[in-house]
Amino acid sequence: MKVRRIVTNIDSKDLEKAEAFYGKFLGLDILMDHGWIKTFGSSEKMTLQVSVASEGGSGTAVPDLSIEVDDLSAALRKAKELGIPVEYGPESEPWGVRRFYVRDPFGKLINVLQHH
Repeated sequence: MKVRRIVTNIDSKDLEKAEAFYGKFLGLDILMDHGWIKTFGSSEKMTLQVSVASEGGSGTAVPDLSIEVDDLSAALRKAKELGIPVEYGPESEPWGVRRFYVRDPFGKLINVLQHH
C-alpha cells in the first residue's frame, strides 16, 4: 500500500472565511466546492509529511499546520495587508528556516516558513 495524498480537514460553518485566508492570504486555488466543503490546493508538487511534536521549536506551541512558501517576506506583507496578526516571529531558527505564526479564522495555529 502507498499513501497517495493526505488532506487536512478543518471544521467550520463559515467557508467564506476559509476562502479569505487560504485563498487570498496563501494564494491557494479552490480545487473542489460542494457548498458544504471547500478544498484548497495548488498544482505544485509537494513533499508529503506528517509531524508529531512535543513543542513547536524555540519554546513555541505546536502549530496545527506548517505551510512552506517561496517568499516569506511577501507572505508577511500579505498578512499585514489583510490584518492577520502575527503571533510569533518572523524568526530565523537554528534548524534552517525563517518563519512566523498566524492563526486562521478558525483558531488553527499556522506556521508559515521558508527554508534558507
